[in-house]
Amino acid sequence: MAAESKYQGAHPRLVTKIIASYVSHHNVGPEQIPELIHSVHRTMDNLGKPAEPAGILTPAVPIRRSVQRDAVVCLECGWKGKMLRRHLSTRHGLTADEYLRRWNLPTDHPLTAPMYSEQRSSLAKELGLGRGGRVRAAPPKPAPSGARRGRPRGRPRAAAT
Repeated sequence: MAAESKYQGAHPRLVTKIIASYVSHHNVGPEQIPELIHSVHRTMDNLGKPAEPAGILTPAVPIRRSVQRDAVVCLECGWKGKMLRRHLSTRHGLTADEYLRRWNLPTDHPLTAPMYSEQRSSLAKELGLGRGGRVRAAPPKPAPSGARRGRPRGRPRAAAT
């Protein structure tokens, strides 16, 4: 108990082990060691405490200019493309909902360029993927009752004696 009350922050032996392990695997100059010790102490003192809230987010481009006719722009980094969903997940680790919440955007904010959406829509309609585009096949005619088609399935029945 006396040892615990003596050390308000991180225990020196634990800090020493961490720094010794780090220095043995990395090239660290002698002038960098005091900052490393201070950094480890500060980090260990902050363990278990809630993280400081992030500052006000500043978008890479104005929100009004993030949606253009032929492209959409990522507010995180300024990347310009036709679709944002894949970019958000691979580069920023965000889902579309997280991105919209993070920037306080409405749920109907487009993440796909309007012109690209129109192209995809018209292509789908040409292929008959839209409503009423397919011609329904006539339902198969029912087989006359009592008539068997093809070979019987399963094992043959044993002969009755």
